[in-house]
Amino acid sequence: MLGKLQSKHFDRWLGGYVRHQLRRTVEPRAVGTRHVLFAFCDHFEPLWGHPSHRTALERVHAWETGYRALAENFSDADGRPPQHTFFFPGEEYRPEFFDALEPLIRSGLGEVELHLHHDGATEHSARREIENYLATYAERGHLARGPRGQLRYAFIHGNWALANARPDGRWCGVDSELSVLFETGCYADFTFPAVPDVSQPNRVNEIYWPVGDVSRRRAYEHGERAAVGHSYEDRILMLTGPLGLSLRENGWSPRLEYGAITAKDPGSRARVRAWLASNIHVAGCPEWVFIKVHTHGAPEAQAASLLGEGGLQLHRALCAEVAALGNAKLHYVTAREMFNLAKAAMAGKSGDPNPYRDYVLGPPPIRRTHP
Repeated sequence: MLGKLQSKHFDRWLGGYVRHQLRRTVEPRAVGTRHVLFAFCDHFEPLWGHPSHRTALERVHAWETGYRALAENFSDADGRPPQHTFFFPGEEYRPEFFDALEPLIRSGLGEVELHLHHDGATEHSARREIENYLATYAERGHLARGPRGQLRYAFIHGNWALANARPDGRWCGVDSELSVLFETGCYADFTFPAVPDVSQPNRVNEIYWPVGDVSRRRAYEHGERAAVGHSYEDRILMLTGPLGLSLRENGWSPRLEYGAITAKDPGSRARVRAWLASNIHVAGCPEWVFIKVHTHGAPEAQAASLLGEGGLQLHRALCAEVAALGNAKLHYVTAREMFNLAKAAMAGKSGDPNPYRDYVLGPPPIRRTHP
């Protein structure tokens, strides 16, 4: 039992979880309508497991047809279908993969952002490869643009090893990665939670800004919670998903909940209740609740679940649990829109969040023709 607990690296995050639970008891409760902002972030890796090119392409085509069929069964309070953000690994880019994904993006069913695996990188090599991948994605119409036309993007680090997080130094190599990301146009990181990985920070169920020397290793460990009335423009925002202890569907068996949707552990009403209970929000704006879950959706077993009964079960559960709250509304958002809404909350916006989906960063060119 001790070995199993150690493998989950509770020492990395349990203190942060306790602080979060204590904070919940004293924070003001939402007044009026609660708005649940739901983002599904996919570490989308067609080449996972080193398949043949044909198999990898079949994995992408499965999403091209299957996700459209799934999404047409659901809509949010704004009449929008579920949104899927494909964090696509730069090193796995192939034109034909994007050819297959892009009809979904043009149809308004999601967006593409950057995912990256590397090992033994340097600040120079990381910067160069990120800029090369961004240029490739942008040429195809992906990624947001800043006010001067500069590329802006959301990020998930491969193998969770953001900012050279692992004690053994594997799967990254760049202590100053948060600085490199910001300087290349990254606006927010969506890597965490990383449980049971050792990279997990001691900040739990928070939207926060890294503080102090952001060029140091694991700089994301030290942060300032995002709050109404204050925002930074010189660093990336950390947008984390739910993490904590909860109960299984039977109502008595405990489980570790960290927002990973898999074929063996699909979404359920008990899991959605746990996500809602995490109550992730910008301090001072409790009526906007942020839920970010993640998956590795390309491999066959995962895709069959996510595009089939597992996906149907997830969205049915999500709709049912939001309805059960009473005075609440569901909003499907992309990673970019979730960042925009966090920034809007910091600026004091409240009420219906729909007008603020593009508050800071508009949609990428590939989506601008969609209503």
